[in-house]
Parts: sequence; C-alpha cells; structure tokens
Amino acid sequence: MRFYSFNLAFGAMAVLIIILLILFFTFVPVGLWITAHFAGVKIKISELIGMRLRRVRPSVIVNPLIKSTKAGLHLKADQLEAHYLAGGNVNTLVDALIAAQRAEIDLEFERAAAIDLAGRNVLEAVQVSVNPKVIETPNIAAVAMNGIEVIVKAKVTVRANIERLVGGAGEETIIARVGEGIVTTVGSASSHTGVLENPDSISQTVLDKGLDSGTAFEILSIDIADVDVGRNIGAKLQTDQAEADKRIAQAKAEERRAMAVAKEQEMIAEVRSMRAKVVEAESKVPLALAKALEEGNLGAMDYYHLKNIVSDTDMRESIAKSGNSDNEHKKK
Repeated sequence: MRFYSFNLAFGAMAVLIIILLILFFTFVPVGLWITAHFAGVKIKISELIGMRLRRVRPSVIVNPLIKSTKAGLHLKADQLEAHYLAGGNVNTLVDALIAAQRAEIDLEFERAAAIDLAGRNVLEAVQVSVNPKVIETPNIAAVAMNGIEVIVKAKVTVRANIERLVGGAGEETIIARVGEGIVTTVGSASSHTGVLENPDSISQTVLDKGLDSGTAFEILSIDIADVDVGRNIGAKLQTDQAEADKRIAQAKAEERRAMAVAKEQEMIAEVRSMRAKVVEAESKVPLALAKALEEGNLGAMDYYHLKNIVSDTDMRESIAKSGNSDNEHKKK
C-alpha cells in the first residue's frame, strides 16, 4: 500500500514537472536564445522574457537581428523592438539596410525607420534607387496652335531619392507634371507637323522644367513612346460656332416672322372693323333716302337718277372683275 502511494505521488510530481518545463520553454524562448548565441548575437534570456512581457514575439526581433549581424550591420535589439512597437516592419527595414549597404548607399537606421513608418516601402525605395523604374503615362491629348490635336504617350525613367522619400510626392505627381509639360510644349508649337517630325523636342523641353522638384524621385529621362494625330479641334470649333450662329439667325428670323404675323392679324382686324362700319353706314342709306323723300328733300326723279348711278357702278365693277379673271386664266 505504501509502495502504491509512493508511485502515485512520484507520477504526479513527474507530470507537474513536465507541465512546468513545457510552460517554461513556451514562455522562455531558450531555442531562439541558443540560435542567436551561436549566430554571434549577444542577447540575454532576460531580454527575451522582457519581450514576452511586452507582448512582442521574440522571433520578430531576433531573426532580423541575426540577419543584420551576419551582414555586418551593428544594430541593437532595443532599436528593432522600438520600431516594431511603433508599427514598423522590422524584417523589411533590415532587408533595406542590407541592400543599401551592398549598393553603397548612405542609409542610416533612423532615416530608414522614418521612411518605413511614413508608409513607404523602404526596401522598394532602395531597389528603385539602385535599379531605376520606368513610369508609363496614359495617353495625353494636346492641341497645337494650328488646331490639330496630338496624342502623346511617354515613358519616364525615375530613380528614388532617399533624402526626399519622407514628405516627397509620389508617382501620381510625376505623371501629372509630365502631362502638364507635354500639353504646354505641344500647345506652344506652331504646327502639329513640327511635333511629329521632332518628338524629342517634347521630352527635352519637359525635362528642362525640373519636374522632379519636391518629389521622392529623380527624373533621369523622358522618352516619347508614341505620337498620334487626333481630331481637328480648330475645324470643329469653327463648325460649332457656325452652327451656333445659324441657330441665332434662325431664332431672329422666327422672331421677325412672328412680329409680321402679329402685324398682319392687327391689319386684318382693322379692315374688318372698317368693313363693319361701312356695312353699318350702308344699312342707314335706305332709311335716309326714305326720310328725304318723306320730307321732300329728294324728288322722285332724283331717286331714279341715283338708282341709275348705282346700277351703272355695279355694272362697271362686274366688267372689271370679269376682265381680271380672264387675265389670270391667260397667265396660267
């Protein structure tokens, strides 16, 4: 019975020791410390435990530190940990420093850390500084002085400027400035044929403007990749102006026609009013004649003489109307 109790206690103690050892090796990266020690990195176990307490994975700091030490860089664990806690990418930072050292580019840790924390890819910046990058612009439309549109496409070769990466403008600014320079250069050309014959004049003029000022890049060259002739903007503007003038003239003619129609309607109304007055006056003639006969102011012979005059007038009007009708038929 005693032997069974002893075995049970010994087994429980062994299990507890194993659990404690697992927790110890999980919390204390002994394997990582051994790796760093044999790689020549002087770091203490207490520093690794401190990283754990500060919620920093030791491998994120130690592995780049080993890499930098093997490359001959003299970095400290505190520097890398501070950069990591600030939100930087430690591995990319160390790779950029190693690449800069190999390319003999003067890049200090503080500047590289500032570039990385500014949101730029510091490794890519070093690579572009060593191996220039080509930025291709979209099709840029410009109009020469003779009104012909010229469509230009350029390729801009740039090299990263490490000194201006923090606070410098990016690729979009380079493209916008090159486009503005092309539009200005083509616009100042007297004819589009001169641009087509000598496209290098565009690149040289644009390059002389110092377009990389205030940017994170240094422009090495601007090469015109393609030049095409577009629309005849001058002719189109003249056509649009003629169409606008035509519409204005039509509007004025319509206005004059409306005024003439209104005037005609007004004259017709006046004629109808005069005819109404004539009819009204003619309706009073028989009454006036009857009254004159009744009062003795008009004799019977006078009345018959008046009737003859009216009949003669009617006959003359009838003859005149028939003569006009014959003339119209002859003309037809």
